[in-house]
Amino acid sequence: MAISDRTVLQFSSSSSTLSAKVHPLVIFNICDCYVRRPDQAERVIGTLLGSVLPDGTVDIRNSYAVPHNESLDQVALDIEYHHNMLLSHQKVNPKEIIVGWYSTGLGVSGGSALIHEFYSREVPNPIHLTVDTGFALGEGTLKAYVSNNLSLGDHQIAAQFQEIPLDLRMIEAERIGFDTLKATTVDKIPSDLEGMESSMEHLLALIDDMYKYVDDVVEGHVVPDNKIGRFISDAVGSLPKLPPSAFDKLVNDSLQDNLLLLYLSSITRTQLSLAEKLNTAAQIL
Repeated sequence: MAISDRTVLQFSSSSSTLSAKVHPLVIFNICDCYVRRPDQAERVIGTLLGSVLPDGTVDIRNSYAVPHNESLDQVALDIEYHHNMLLSHQKVNPKEIIVGWYSTGLGVSGGSALIHEFYSREVPNPIHLTVDTGFALGEGTLKAYVSNNLSLGDHQIAAQFQEIPLDLRMIEAERIGFDTLKATTVDKIPSDLEGMESSMEHLLALIDDMYKYVDDVVEGHVVPDNKIGRFISDAVGSLPKLPPSAFDKLVNDSLQDNLLLLYLSSITRTQLSLAEKLNTAAQIL
């Protein structure tokens, strides 16, 4: 595939109603493939798997890297490897289909138009996901694009990439890992207790924001939003009706169970390490 006869136009916003939702497993998988890439490779590209939700949102749930060779004037994909990996994934989860492709780096490049053209033959209107593993803007930036061909008569003159809304939804445990991953410098990986503390601090901050919003609505400083009100009502209604003493006992019992599991896992790791060292010493002697 030659690059020299293609022009890429990149726009920061799109009038399209199409949107995408990506799961954190996809981001972790892409970063892992980037770390394991060949020494001569500047970026990693691969296939995105998922489904299209009833509301039209593209749900990206899985991915795999595709070997490729890239130079200044051409891009070559290992198409046979791509199809073999697709068959293997669909044997495990037949509901996952191709929804697009990804590449590491910030934004689109000249070769992106050619790769996108290949995936357009695999699936209609594929999503192009970019993951900035180089932290060009200070953190790992995620963006999603769709492409439209610009033609003059019967002659295609350019590929127009338009950015679409991208939603990264995750549970709190996944968010802690993602925040650690996208940071440029990390002193250490947070422990389970530190992660729990961070989650509780985030929860308390959200509760404070909710209190402030409700007070502002009651005092007339903010126009009430029925949608937000329903969310708050559902959240309050989902809480069990327990007296404070019973709720404290429930939380403390759960915390003690977690601490016991951490203690037992620590003892197991210590015993395994000790057994490994004794086995190594016995072999040397």
